[in-house]
Amino acid sequence: MVMSPARPQQADFGIGWQPLDLPPTPLFGTDGIRSRAGELLSAPLALQVGFWAGQIMRQQQLGAIVLGQDSRNSSPMIAAALASGLTSAGVEVWDMGLCPTAAVAFMAADAETAGGIMISASHNPPADNGIKFFGADGTKLEKSIQASIEQALRQGSCSGAFNPGNQWGITHQRPELVDRYVDCLHQPFPTQNYLSGMRIVLDLAWGAATRVAQRIFEATGAEVIVIHGRADGNRINVNCGSTHLASLQAAVNEHNADIGFAFDGDADRVMAVDSQGCVVNGDYILYFWGQTLRKQGQLPDDTIISTVMANLGFERAWERLGGKLVRTQVGDQHVHAEMVARGAMLGGEQSGHILCHHYSLTGDGILTALHLADWLKRAECCLPDLIEQSFTPYPQRLENVRVESRERRRQWTDCEPVQNAIVKAESAMGDQGRVLVRASGTEPVIRVMVEAANADLVDHWTNALADVVSTHLAS
Repeated sequence: MVMSPARPQQADFGIGWQPLDLPPTPLFGTDGIRSRAGELLSAPLALQVGFWAGQIMRQQQLGAIVLGQDSRNSSPMIAAALASGLTSAGVEVWDMGLCPTAAVAFMAADAETAGGIMISASHNPPADNGIKFFGADGTKLEKSIQASIEQALRQGSCSGAFNPGNQWGITHQRPELVDRYVDCLHQPFPTQNYLSGMRIVLDLAWGAATRVAQRIFEATGAEVIVIHGRADGNRINVNCGSTHLASLQAAVNEHNADIGFAFDGDADRVMAVDSQGCVVNGDYILYFWGQTLRKQGQLPDDTIISTVMANLGFERAWERLGGKLVRTQVGDQHVHAEMVARGAMLGGEQSGHILCHHYSLTGDGILTALHLADWLKRAECCLPDLIEQSFTPYPQRLENVRVESRERRRQWTDCEPVQNAIVKAESAMGDQGRVLVRASGTEPVIRVMVEAANADLVDHWTNALADVVSTHLAS
């Protein structure tokens, strides 16, 4: 149920702010508000988002709001505007500075706050940015509360007062809170040097992981090689990180490492590379972690929650072990909701966004990497052999077609030529393949994915569908 935001009273506040030119389509996507910085996601928008988020979130839970950011050049601007809006609403702000998204979520839950806000566009290019919200329990903010914030942005007039008695909030710089998050990551592991003897390469993508990842892995006793290892807002995610693995593969080969991990800009997802350069994506991580939890009796009903992107090879291999794979829409919030509904403890996405409720209620790429490395250290054979023994993925290809119009992306299902092309592809492949076309909730693209037993079919229909989408939606 959408709450009605508190309406401001006239004449006490004494300042106004510029009206927002908001698009008719929803501001909140699958992971908060995201756009090119300086366009939709401007300082005036961030100021008013902070104001209304402070008003509405403190109705749910009293306390400070934790604020964090990645390394993008626009992040300090957005952080300052958000903090101004929050403190104008009478909310105390704890600014952690540069940190992974998971650190914000952890502190929101650990310190009895009103919630947390992370400024990041995750795996997007440097020019983009975003605002992610977390509730007081450390999970993504409920959709009803997000809807209340958006309703207030669209309907609220903030030229009047809302803060009788001038009860302003204060922003406190709290970088030391990141250390509390770092300490908690080692708690699940029994010994101090539990990765001693391993050689690990870390690709930190010039992003938020640069604040903590190297020291976290060095504390395990592992030999650590770092690439893209300092904060750089001009290069975050550019040809590096979890979406561009070539440099990590080269580094693992050059250093003869046991494994390599690549994080995205805010380190809530991770992809791995084995010693032979093979990619270990979220499907493999879920399969291996699922096996471990199953043997320990910690995987209820042997169920893993994933999304429509999960590979059929993974699903069928897990079913052969007696397990069950449940699919949701793309987005970790959908995975989390299904996990809660079913009492499941493990879920995630092929992209490397993994949720294990034994340890965290939100995605944490660094935590996931630690568990995968620990599992590999205790295994009786090397990772390439373990991959070979697990499952053979079906050929799968994802093509992103850039569609700048928010309206076209939102209403793409009304495009008859695209729908006809999908029906044609599905009919031609029958039970030998599947098609997934969807609008991204985080980027201005339509994603076209085809999966089939035959790689030629995958390439043919991916190209055909991407051409139709480009012709009828992108132009």
